Amino acid sequence: MCIACRLGPPGPTAWHNDDMLVYAGIDEAGYGPMLGPLCVGCSVFAIEDADPADGPPNLWERLDEVLTRGARDARRRIAVDDSKKLKGSNQAKAHPLRHLERGVLSFLSTRADAGPSDRGHAPPATDDALFARTGTDLPTSVATPWYRSNTSLPVAHDADTLAIDAARLDRGMSAAGVRLLDLRCEAIDAGEFNRRLSAGSNKASINLDAVARHVVAVRRTSRTADAEAVPRIVCDRQSGRSRYREWLQDCFPQASIRILGETDSVSRYRLDDPEGGFVIGFETGSEARHLPIALASMTAKYLRELAMIRMNRFFASEVPGLRPTAGYVQDGRRFVGEIAPVIETAGIDRSEFIRSS
Repeated sequence: MCIACRLGPPGPTAWHNDDMLVYAGIDEAGYGPMLGPLCVGCSVFAIEDADPADGPPNLWERLDEVLTRGARDARRRIAVDDSKKLKGSNQAKAHPLRHLERGVLSFLSTRADAGPSDRGHAPPATDDALFARTGTDLPTSVATPWYRSNTSLPVAHDADTLAIDAARLDRGMSAAGVRLLDLRCEAIDAGEFNRRLSAGSNKASINLDAVARHVVAVRRTSRTADAEAVPRIVCDRQSGRSRYREWLQDCFPQASIRILGETDSVSRYRLDDPEGGFVIGFETGSEARHLPIALASMTAKYLRELAMIRMNRFFASEVPGLRPTAGYVQDGRRFVGEIAPVIETAGIDRSEFIRSS
């Protein structure tokens, strides 16, 4: 059974609009690697003058003045797309995280719960601050020394330029009646991943449990914004699975569930329980149709990359000339082989460092 917990900071100040849609997206990064965290991101928007019965609008069109899909844009708009399309090559001259960082930090600076001291749109000064603002917990105990450093932000941009980008985005969103209510990420590192496997979970269920916790957080944020809103939550299809009713009933045992559709590409459900109602869908290729999913994908990928920067920094300090790794299986094995003496001398527990599945 899914246990919804770890809800993070409180949501934004309440506001109400009879034609408001709460529109959220959930996506992951790092499902396949053997090293580093599985990160599951979530973005939540409130859209004014949107009838929930019409379904979610195309936010790329609504925010066309300030956003684009492509990595290249003559109007200097911010790119929002599937993180795999925006992450640059490590061999290119430009920093590989430039598009992910620009999008994630600009949106974070517009978040509706930002207080007066945050309205200068300055990005977080360190990855520690970013992890805290997105509710992302990395283990930093003596058992995980590779996460115990921190990184100055931004890594690919000038902070003042990012603040200008964020201010422009904020103005464009306000003019279009769009607000970012929340931007968060859950990181499940190798040690926790392996413990859940040992307790009987499988790889897919670990990911789905994180999705369920995000759904609970979305519902809470939605109630704070508008107690009457019925949030629309969209997720990327999980490992080819097409039926989610039984899983949803386990997660929300008091809910009545109506299947709105189960096809090869889309599975959609309406749930109602004592806390209200919500609609949740699982779709293939969802990053191309739903901007909140694309932003969740970017957030998960950017925060995972920052975690990998910490990991690579730690082991490079112990093994001169060590090439960094992204943690995927083939190169991860190379990396583990090259740092084997460090693992031994430092007494690193491999189950805290290497996923078993």
